[in-house]
Amino acid sequence: MRSEEVLANIDVAVLAGGLGSRLRGVTGGTPKVLAPVAGRAFLGHLLDHLGKFGARRVVLCLGDQADRVTAWLARGGPTGSMDVVCEIEPSPLGTAGALGYVRSELRSNPVLVMNGDTFLDADLRAFVAFHRLSGAEASLLCVAVEDAARHERVDVGPDGRLRAFLGKAPGPGTISAGVYLFSAAFLDGIAAAGVASLEHDVLAKAPPGSLHAHVAKARFVDLGAPESAAAAGGREP
Repeated sequence: MRSEEVLANIDVAVLAGGLGSRLRGVTGGTPKVLAPVAGRAFLGHLLDHLGKFGARRVVLCLGDQADRVTAWLARGGPTGSMDVVCEIEPSPLGTAGALGYVRSELRSNPVLVMNGDTFLDADLRAFVAFHRLSGAEASLLCVAVEDAARHERVDVGPDGRLRAFLGKAPGPGTISAGVYLFSAAFLDGIAAAGVASLEHDVLAKAPPGSLHAHVAKARFVDLGAPESAAAAGGREP
């Protein structure tokens, strides 16, 4: 399968329902997913990146200021032939809660899940291939960064299995980049659990070795932090 086709039959869920309170001083209250990056909304860059790998169906999990995102799409956001479905949570549900809320809209097996305020210029074809080879119900896309003070560091074994979450600490480390591949059964479990946090209530509580981790060599941008958002504002992510 060519790189531009790898997501053709894989639904993508983008978690974009956060309040974005940390960014209000930088974006003036603009939703994180619409934060200006290199002269255009971050969501445009994200959809373009998914489009390069053939994504045909994207479910946006929206919450705070959802009307601004839907208005941006209505004005001609760069969706091309992509089917972009907007699902608006009735109240803040958390990342796991948002996935449970939109479970019926996620029809493929597996599903690509990603945070709407981070960008990783990674080869998604390789991620999908390694996920399928692993036989795991869930895979995390990880990346090495120079400073892991704001991010969840991970311990990945030589077999590509996640051994432990190590918490946040300054200095270099390998982190979870907020991009995942989940089987239908794994998503069903999230929906049934009724928990809020994907990171703390689901992934961190998974049995050691049950999750697969693919460490990519790619650039990571975190728009959830003011300094990262300001740094990314003038260049392509």
